[in-house]
Amino acid sequence: MWSPTRLSLTAAIGLAALPSTLSFNPGFPYGSQKVRGVNLGGWLVLEPWITPSLFDNTGNSGIVDEWTFCQYQNYNTAKNVLQNHWDTWITEDDFVAIADAGLNHVRLPIGYWAFDVGPGEPYIQGQQAYLQKAVQWAGQYGLKLIIDLHGAPGSQNGYDNSGQRTSNPTWFSNQANIQRTDNIIKTLASMFVGQENVVPAIAPLNEPAGYLGNDVLTAVKQYWLDSYGNIRYPYGTSQQGNTLELIHDAFQPLSYWSGWETPPNFQGVAMDTHIYQMFTNSDVAQTQQQHINTACQTQGSLSSFDLWIVVGEWTPAMTDCAKYLNGRGSGARYDGSYPGSTYVGSCNGLTGSASTFSSDYKTFLRQMWEAQVISYEKGDGWLQWTWKAENADEWSYQAGLANGWIPQDPTNLQYPTICG
Repeated sequence: MWSPTRLSLTAAIGLAALPSTLSFNPGFPYGSQKVRGVNLGGWLVLEPWITPSLFDNTGNSGIVDEWTFCQYQNYNTAKNVLQNHWDTWITEDDFVAIADAGLNHVRLPIGYWAFDVGPGEPYIQGQQAYLQKAVQWAGQYGLKLIIDLHGAPGSQNGYDNSGQRTSNPTWFSNQANIQRTDNIIKTLASMFVGQENVVPAIAPLNEPAGYLGNDVLTAVKQYWLDSYGNIRYPYGTSQQGNTLELIHDAFQPLSYWSGWETPPNFQGVAMDTHIYQMFTNSDVAQTQQQHINTACQTQGSLSSFDLWIVVGEWTPAMTDCAKYLNGRGSGARYDGSYPGSTYVGSCNGLTGSASTFSSDYKTFLRQMWEAQVISYEKGDGWLQWTWKAENADEWSYQAGLANGWIPQDPTNLQYPTICG
């Protein structure tokens, strides 16, 4: 059978130029209508800062990610907690609320282990049934669902949100890991082929650590090419499907990707960039006005980029104060409790329940939300991180709606000239 898995650049260009039975007809009018959406973070991939209680309740401080959650607990104990979490963290009601908030997209992170657990990997499966439910609910309520492979074998970045927190991520240096990931993308593409009106896009890998060097970037670029074949040619023939490949910038400036996978040789590719302002000492040291200016300054690079571009993760939060945001057991840069950081201010009243937020802080969250929405719509839109969090309302779209710093209609702006 014709296999799209391994493409050289030349082969990929040749493939894309083949006459196909379908011209690219995405399930959403990217480029002419703005993506406005939210991430379902912490549901099918655990993140300690989104659901700290799941980790605290283990009584084991060595449980810092989904890998150790499954590794250091009795199988049935971990399985029951996960099952209950999957059943309750995101439900049909959330899809109703997301649609009612005037949003048109959800991005759903899922780990490789939902599809493939290898020898020595402790992960517990069961997520695929919830992926199918999410697709069903999205279709029912008129939402578009982006499937985002958030964790790859060996970890693509070493973050807890890849499933495995490690100082030695090995996805990019192990060809067997990459091949396993290719196979999962083929599986996803074939699972949802013909359903592009509900699943318009597959993101083949979240946040690969391109800052680790050229070896990583070489592997990532080859993987994007292979994923192009796997996503855009899901039939095992030269016939194209209508699913968009949504690639990540691998933490490189957009200029690095100029001309990458662009028409006419490629059709149906979009870029995902993530914009945060709290993961360096200089970022958290900015004043409120500087944070707003920083958001507004993204407009030029987004508006001039040569692929469709969405800001697939961002937040109105401007501190790293949320408990476990930097990893379970790590402190915050903002209050100086993170190693190598300098005190900027107290985290009191800046994280946790919105009931502790001052009216001035809520106003600032609204201003930050609007400055980013205005700026990211100079590109092709945005998906906020994240819909829900147990104890970090400044990050939660749901809490923002309930407490007034996010409007019920995302086009209803109070500060339309905030970027000048």
